[in-house]
Amino acid sequence: MEVPSIHGNCILSPLRSSSHRPLSVLSRVSFSARRNPSLASNYHSIRRRNLCSASSSDTLVAGKDGKPKNREVVSKKGDEEGEDLKSWMHKNGLPPCKVLLKERPSHDEKHSPIHFVAASEDLQVGDVAFSVPNSLVVTLERVLGNENIAELLTTNKLSELACLALYLMYEKKQGKKSFWYPYIRELDRQRGRGQLAVESPLLWSEAELAYLTGSPMKAEVIGRAEGIKREYNELDTVWFMAGSLFQQYPYDIPTEAFSFEIFKQAFVAVQSCVVHLQKVSLARRFALVPLGPPLLAYRSNCKAMLTAVDGAVQLVVDRTYKAGESIVVWCGPQPNSKLLLNYGFVDEDNSYDRLIVEAALNTEDPQYQEKRMVAQRNGKLSVQVFHVYVGKEKEAVADMLPYLRLGYVSDPSEMQSVISSQGPICPVSPCMERAVLDQLTDYFKKRLAAYPTTLGEDESSLADNTLNPKKQVATQLVKLEKKMLHACLQATVDLINQLPDDTVSPCPAPYAPLLK
Repeated sequence: MEVPSIHGNCILSPLRSSSHRPLSVLSRVSFSARRNPSLASNYHSIRRRNLCSASSSDTLVAGKDGKPKNREVVSKKGDEEGEDLKSWMHKNGLPPCKVLLKERPSHDEKHSPIHFVAASEDLQVGDVAFSVPNSLVVTLERVLGNENIAELLTTNKLSELACLALYLMYEKKQGKKSFWYPYIRELDRQRGRGQLAVESPLLWSEAELAYLTGSPMKAEVIGRAEGIKREYNELDTVWFMAGSLFQQYPYDIPTEAFSFEIFKQAFVAVQSCVVHLQKVSLARRFALVPLGPPLLAYRSNCKAMLTAVDGAVQLVVDRTYKAGESIVVWCGPQPNSKLLLNYGFVDEDNSYDRLIVEAALNTEDPQYQEKRMVAQRNGKLSVQVFHVYVGKEKEAVADMLPYLRLGYVSDPSEMQSVISSQGPICPVSPCMERAVLDQLTDYFKKRLAAYPTTLGEDESSLADNTLNPKKQVATQLVKLEKKMLHACLQATVDLINQLPDDTVSPCPAPYAPLLK
């Protein structure tokens, strides 16, 4: 990730040394700046001295990347990087554990190798790989303190991820003075990359996003980027509303200290490694855990999770490992589009993968209100989202049919019969059923035609060992989407072939449901 380096490329104004104490929200100095123009002018002068131009490839903190000669990451005394992450953690309370940090080369020689957590000894199912004390876990509780969480979150303007990203950016400005310096440096080394060394599409160029042409993922990336921009635009408002959320940085109004590009890259870096803890308070549910992702590899068929226990976050392994093998954890029930967006990878064996088909009753239909009432009575909405899960495409098509048939009802007497019936049963004539199935067939064909490549071409591309990693994960994603769409199309064609008379013409449908 290309993020401007602040530490080391300009002279910073003196900043109070940060510890890992909760930050107070008691200061009102920011309001004073608004009321006193001369004071505000002084703030602007100081802020200008704090800003630097983009000149480094760091995500959150500056520094030169060391390259150990062997694959195990070791501390190198006397170098300007300081101690490695694991040594720093042991020094600050990490008990003995059964993992070590190793590295694999990046596909891009300009980038540092990828670090990953591996077993330091043979592990059995149920072994505790590591237990990180809460003092080494970054949460909103630690950043802001309990009493301030509600004030931040009830504004509905700043998400937990944005707050954590902002905190780490402020800590970055303190360089080695920050308690979190070794952890932030490790995040910088990873550059928001997953274990496949691919950044989130949120950081791809327009040319790289073209790899996703035809996929709903492309619009999802654009929508998420717009959401991050809205959060960035609210940073100053939240900062002032809270009377300086970050009292330790009273002269650094967020949008003047950090450009949107810096914030977006920091946000994506945090997004790639944040852990969603279960059965904890609101202030602790999103956590940044050293030794957690992205140093851990995600897997959709894994059961191991980072879990909050008394005073720590621990990982209990769900399988046996040989010494040196990479440790994996469960990524949650996420489709591949989310895995790529959040973590930069696609899982070919993801049983949670799915597509979305959106159907809507035609609002111009004179019987729209009656149909909407019937749909709601049967647990559906006037705009209904159907999830097509991998391996269950036939069931998904069957689930759509009653809703679509309802949209095709045109005779008022038939509509009254539907209203008085108990269940999602519509009178189905041969021509109506053919019309419904034809609409579905055309819809799936249209979606497939939107991709610039065929399934066969995707398979050929993936067989190329020199394929660009971003294009590789994008091709994996669109290939899996196409497979689901082809399965849906085949299920629909099979239903057409089962009709008693396939010569029946489809009924005219002036108010057919809309498919998106």
